[in-house]
Amino acid sequence: MQYEIQALNERVERESQFVPLLQKSIQRAIIGQRYLVDRLLIGILCDGHVLIEGVPGLAKTLSVKTLAASVDTTFRRIQFTPDLLPADLVGTEVYNPRDHSFTAKKGPIFANFILADEINRAPAKVQSALLECMQERQVTIGDKTYPLEFPFLVLATQNPIEQEGTYPLPEAQVDRFMLKLKVTYPAREEEKQIMEMVTGGDMPTIDPVINPAVLKTAQQTVREIYMDEKVKNYILDVVFATRDPEAFKLPIKHLIAYGGSPRATIFLAQSARAHAFLRGRGYVTPDDVKAVGYDVLRHRVIVTYEAEAEGLDSEAVLKQIFDSIEVP
Repeated sequence: MQYEIQALNERVERESQFVPLLQKSIQRAIIGQRYLVDRLLIGILCDGHVLIEGVPGLAKTLSVKTLAASVDTTFRRIQFTPDLLPADLVGTEVYNPRDHSFTAKKGPIFANFILADEINRAPAKVQSALLECMQERQVTIGDKTYPLEFPFLVLATQNPIEQEGTYPLPEAQVDRFMLKLKVTYPAREEEKQIMEMVTGGDMPTIDPVINPAVLKTAQQTVREIYMDEKVKNYILDVVFATRDPEAFKLPIKHLIAYGGSPRATIFLAQSARAHAFLRGRGYVTPDDVKAVGYDVLRHRVIVTYEAEAEGLDSEAVLKQIFDSIEVP
């Protein structure tokens, strides 16, 4: 076993050499926001969609655009609005009067990286069309189904401070996002660097540093990173504590309406492996699980009205769980 882990460590070290290059490329345009950049990398390493929440002006859109530019793939930015139609997203069939036939005109969803900007501004029909793309990696136009090329990632942003003209995302769709990130303001020194770079008018050009083949190899390596049975049980304890806290002697049952789904368990294991990969390790530690735990679970643990009345959100509940569950 020790030999296998050593071999995995060497393999991870060899195949993660592109990570510093990718980080350096992104940091040419993004000052700070290390947390956001790391989690976006975890998303692409796990082939999982990412939902980014934060007030305007925190470089959410720029981060996604820069990441997409650093990978040799196609990129589309879709601005979600209340009058958006499913056809504006996936495409439609166009009638050709010359030969009396219909041909499919593909929409902007046919790209590798999709930036769904302000995703919560679009109505239910658009969300439904997007849901098929996210879950099945395919698009249905008329009576034909078209597969989406690898990689296909939806990186969505939403603004938490506006309520007018927004539609809360259905829980089923939110659960399809592997990670939900909460982006905060930059530090003072970082904001000074941002001001100097933007007002100086010297925005850098981002060139691709990796291709999809490198990414696919890295994803395979991430899936093979070693996870001990104790760490697997720790993940299960955390997720099951969100469903039945009384079994873990946690007095928070009245605060939780719904716990994490089985996707929470799967995504927590996958993202913990990716976190270890980014750190150059071929094995997962409980610290990897804790590092990504909030990002995987904050949108899957639904709190009760009683919790909201007490000013508690899902993160406050998760903190109690992580503080109480015994770490192996």
